Amino acid sequence: MQSLKTILIQNKNNVTSFTSPAIITPLDRIFLKNRFISLKNFKKFANNIISSKVNLTLFECLTLIYLKSIKNIKKIDYHLIEAGCGFNKDSTNLFEMPRAQIITNLNVQHKKLLKAKNINDICKIKCGALSKKTTIYIGKQKPETLKIIKKILKKNPSKIFYYGRDFNIKKINNSYIYTDKKGKLKLKNIKIYSSGLIENLAIAIKVARDFKINNRTILKAVTKIKLLGRLQFIKKGNLRKFLFKKEDLLLDGCHSEEGILNHKKFIKNINKPKYAIWSLQKNRDPEKYVRHLKCFKKIVAIKIPEEPNSCSAIQLKRIAKNNGIECVTATNITSGIKTLSSKEPKILSIIGSLYTAGKVLNLN
Repeated sequence: MQSLKTILIQNKNNVTSFTSPAIITPLDRIFLKNRFISLKNFKKFANNIISSKVNLTLFECLTLIYLKSIKNIKKIDYHLIEAGCGFNKDSTNLFEMPRAQIITNLNVQHKKLLKAKNINDICKIKCGALSKKTTIYIGKQKPETLKIIKKILKKNPSKIFYYGRDFNIKKINNSYIYTDKKGKLKLKNIKIYSSGLIENLAIAIKVARDFKINNRTILKAVTKIKLLGRLQFIKKGNLRKFLFKKEDLLLDGCHSEEGILNHKKFIKNINKPKYAIWSLQKNRDPEKYVRHLKCFKKIVAIKIPEEPNSCSAIQLKRIAKNNGIECVTATNITSGIKTLSSKEPKILSIIGSLYTAGKVLNLN
C-alpha cells in the first residue's frame, strides 16, 4: 500500500489510508490527506465508540475510528484501506464497488488465527469475498496457490489482472524492469531490498498506470518510497552508540516464512558474519520459522515488547536449541544489541516482528 500511496501523492492526488500494523505509534494507521490523525481526534472517536458499549475487537474499533475520521473530509481522490489478516468477515469488507482490490502474496502465516487448515482455506477467505464489481489485481503467487485463486475467481465477473501474465518486474544488472501491455519502465534508485516487496511494487505500478498516472510521475515516486522496518539499515540514532563502527544494524519485521527467506536472500551477499535478535508471535509458526535461521552465527531471543501474543524469549531459545541453533536470551532490545556487539565486523539483524521493528525505531 505504501508504494501506491507514494505514487498517488506524487501525482498530487488527495489520499487517506488505513494500514496495519502501526510502526511508530497507533496514529500511523490513519493518514488523512496530508497528515496522520491527531491524538486528540483519535481519542475523541475512540471514546465515542467505547461509550456505545458495543463489543468490538481492537481492529474493528480502529476501522471505525478511520471511517469516522474521513467522514467529513472533502475533496479526497482515493481511500486506501488495508484489510486485516482475513477478508470474508473482515471489518474493512464494507464496499460493494471499490475502484480496485489487491491481493498480494498469499501464504499460511495466519492459518491458526483464521482457523484454516491449508492454503486452499486461506485463498477462500482472502479471495472468495472479493467484489464482483471492481478490478482485481493478483500479486505473484506460488503456482499451486495461483491455481487455487483462479478457480475461486472463475465466476467473478470483475476484470482481473495477474502478476506474470499481465504485468511483471525483473532485476537486470542494478535496475528493475517493469513490464505490462503499455510497455516497459526502467526503475532506478529503488530503496526497497526485499524481492517480495519489489513484486508488490509491481502491483502498485500496474494500478497507477491503469489509473492513467504518467510514467514520469511513477518513476519519480519510486525513488521516494520508504518502507519503515522492512530491510532498513539503522545508520544513525540512539542505538548506534551501543555498536562499533564496522557493525551493521539491519531492521526487518519479516514475520512469515516468505519474509525470512527474503531476508536471507538479501544478507547472503553481505560479506560479514551474521547475527540476529529474534522475536515472534505465537501464531507465526516459530517451529517452521526457526528452520531458516541457521545462517546466523548466534541468535538472541527476546519477547516482543508489550505484545501479549508474543513467544517468550525462553520459548524461542528452546525452539532454536532443538534445531541446533545457538541461542541466548535478553530482556529487551537494547540488552540484545549489547549482548551481540563486539569489535568483530558483523551484520546484526533484528527480525521477526513489525511490532518489534516499531519499538526499535522509537528507541532509536
